[in-house]
Amino acid sequence: MRPLPSFFNTADLDGFDARTAALQDPRPHPTEPQLAQLGRALMGEVLDMLLGGALEDQVVPICETLIGGLHAGVHRLERDADREREQLADRLRDFDGSEVADVDLQEAKARADALDVAADAMGFVRDAAAEAYAVATGEVWSPWRGSVRGGTSAAQLDAQAALRALEDRKRAGADPGDAVVAFRASPRSDAPEDANRIFDALNWARTEYPGMSLALTGAKGGERLAKRWAQQKGVRLVLARPDFERFGRAAPFRANDQLMALQPVCVLVLPESLGPAAEAGAPPFGPAMNLAEQARERGVRCVRIAPKAEGARRA
Repeated sequence: MRPLPSFFNTADLDGFDARTAALQDPRPHPTEPQLAQLGRALMGEVLDMLLGGALEDQVVPICETLIGGLHAGVHRLERDADREREQLADRLRDFDGSEVADVDLQEAKARADALDVAADAMGFVRDAAAEAYAVATGEVWSPWRGSVRGGTSAAQLDAQAALRALEDRKRAGADPGDAVVAFRASPRSDAPEDANRIFDALNWARTEYPGMSLALTGAKGGERLAKRWAQQKGVRLVLARPDFERFGRAAPFRANDQLMALQPVCVLVLPESLGPAAEAGAPPFGPAMNLAEQARERGVRCVRIAPKAEGARRA
């Protein structure tokens, strides 16, 4: 198995270890480093088998399906824990002070706590597997549906959940915050020159809006580079994925409507590649230009990323 770089660093373990100890289960619990190593080992074995072989061209769907399965497991455990807490609330409401009722309360709380720990444990495996996948392939996994709570990389939010949270700030887990920066780029903007200017623009935006969330559609090219930047910087992502099954060719533009509904404070666009000959003669990417137009119409600050010599210019 190929060695992994040194930034596979685990977080402070006191919190997770303290929670597992509080369960008072006589059986041993795996530590966070052990769980992270499991995720890396699982993905490493899969990548070693796929890369360089006949299935290499399908490495993205295969690996992302495996990571998505771990993510689905996390959500299942979280739902089970939520149901236990609902039952706990019912028992608290009907508590009559008897010893039997007290034991029932303690057992219900223990079950909910154990499920929370299990969900976190599987989350560590998922995050480590996703990191190993990103390092080996340059791709950034993100869930097709739902959100990722916390994790070792940038939190990722579903745009629909984020929009609901704008109307109800009590949904703190899916609240995109007050400083959303929307970004759209051509799918061909993946040259080194593109990466440098995208990272420069995003670093500038983070300086302007320190608590920013980055909203994009998750498309290939420049937006995939932006997702990688967010992961490395720990910047929260809001993904407005185009729904092609529902909207067909209009899906990228409907995704723009979602991005603007997030009430961004700034819009960044890169409608064409900045590479020397990456898009010679190709027209600017329509969805990026559409997002810039919507920003102009609503008076939202909008910057079109330009080559180094020209600097960033208003779209």
